[in-house]
Amino acid sequence: MIKPSFNPMIGPSTWVLVNMGARFSPCMHNIDAIQGSTEVIGWPCPSSTDETSTCTLSDLCGFGGVPEPDYNGNKDQSPEPNQWFRFITPIFMHAGLIHIGFNMLLQMTIGKEMEKAIGSLRFVLVYMSAGIFGCVMGGNYAAEGLPSTGASGALFGVIALLLLDLLYSWQERRNPVKDLLFVLLDVVISFVLGLLPGLDNFAHIGGFVMGLGLGICVLHSPNALRRRLGQETSYSAVRDGAVEGPSFFKSPAAFFKGRKPLWWAWWMVRAACLISVTVAFIVLLNNFYVYRNTCSWCKFLSCLPIKNWCEIGDIQITRTEAETSKRALAEVFARVL
Repeated sequence: MIKPSFNPMIGPSTWVLVNMGARFSPCMHNIDAIQGSTEVIGWPCPSSTDETSTCTLSDLCGFGGVPEPDYNGNKDQSPEPNQWFRFITPIFMHAGLIHIGFNMLLQMTIGKEMEKAIGSLRFVLVYMSAGIFGCVMGGNYAAEGLPSTGASGALFGVIALLLLDLLYSWQERRNPVKDLLFVLLDVVISFVLGLLPGLDNFAHIGGFVMGLGLGICVLHSPNALRRRLGQETSYSAVRDGAVEGPSFFKSPAAFFKGRKPLWWAWWMVRAACLISVTVAFIVLLNNFYVYRNTCSWCKFLSCLPIKNWCEIGDIQITRTEAETSKRALAEVFARVL
């Protein structure tokens, strides 16, 4: 019997999103509950509304497919699924009209103004880095069966830039307290919404952290610091080379000549931030593919412990009969969005 499903975001079904490129761990590496299963698992077909139709994991993942599990109980099968691009494609996907509507609202307000302030190159660097880092963090700590789409991680990186820019130019702002309350309210509301079922708060957290780290690297020095260095402090989100000294690319030697110790200290902070976010990215990526360590309490950063919300997306197949296993798996995934 055909049972149409409804996506509250007014968009494609969960399985269509997976097939289109959503971050979905079973398409990216071995999963103990899947590769370790001794029963063949039938996956929902992305193009079907008939719950009795099943597809292979390769059919579901698409993009040329992935190595099909042997279902012989070996959790370390090789080669593994490795659709690494699913850390990137979700940034350009959304779960539906409501999802993309909210993100576009932020994109056309906060994002637009920040891009004007820092330039397209810096903006794209932070935007993409925050989006990818958010996806990687979600891949490490979100439920393995929870597909993830959206540019929320990237937009949280932009919000982090906005917060830094506000703090850097606090005394030059007409009403800094009001601006700060606006940013904090936006962050709090977004994080609280991220606790609802089907949303990936780890992408929000990861994007915000990367935005802070890279923001310190790409934005101008704080105006309080610039005043102590005897530099111009007129409001500007990025450094004006004509004011602060010669360009590094035009004259590297002249760029460093005559700099004060305080200037060097701030650039050491910038270097430390760049190294920190780079190391964090490498560690999380390595953990996702190699160690796959997690923590028991991390899930509560992305869910509320009520009505089994924190179990949504967990892959646990305990039945012994193949058909029963299919139904059990389908029930797990039916609640993802």
